[in-house]
Amino acid sequence: MNGKAIPGMDTQLEEAVRPRDREATRQRLLAAGRTLFAEHGYEHVTVRMIAAEAEANVALVGRYFGSKAGLFSEVLQGEPTIRRILDGDAEGLARRLAVYAAKRMTHDPKSRILRSLEHSSQDPEVKALVRERLRTAFIEPIAEILGDAPEARARARMVTMLFLGIGSMRRTFGPEPPTPADVDRLTAMFEVCLHG
Repeated sequence: MNGKAIPGMDTQLEEAVRPRDREATRQRLLAAGRTLFAEHGYEHVTVRMIAAEAEANVALVGRYFGSKAGLFSEVLQGEPTIRRILDGDAEGLARRLAVYAAKRMTHDPKSRILRSLEHSSQDPEVKALVRERLRTAFIEPIAEILGDAPEARARARMVTMLFLGIGSMRRTFGPEPPTPADVDRLTAMFEVCLHG
């Protein structure tokens, strides 16, 4: 050989040497991305930073996730959703949503990833990912519960907007313990969103 590097050879060698570690490498990259996105926000993290943190070849980010945005999308998939709140009868949904929202008012967000989204909210890639996340984790599941109710999707968007507003207030003013009356008011608001 003439001593010149062959493009992609490092990646191929790494994969050949550790073929059974592919999933472990993928998980390290995912964990590194989660940590770095939480610490620095999406726009300040590079693929090189993620690869270095994971002690992996930089090309593997593209191979496993397609791009930094693809990796970030998978990180978001691991974040909390309201899916467990949606389980149960449709009649009690407004109350379950209200109780969950009231609990969220009492403490800071547990997820540093979700908090870091605020800092990256103007990035076009992040906007697209957040829209998709809201669609799949909130709007579609709520619309599915509403079934053939008139304007089910529009009603699901209203519920999502109410949740986003509560989160925004908490971030702006800090955690505030809700009163029983707050839970009743929230229940009424969710009822209006869900059933008109």
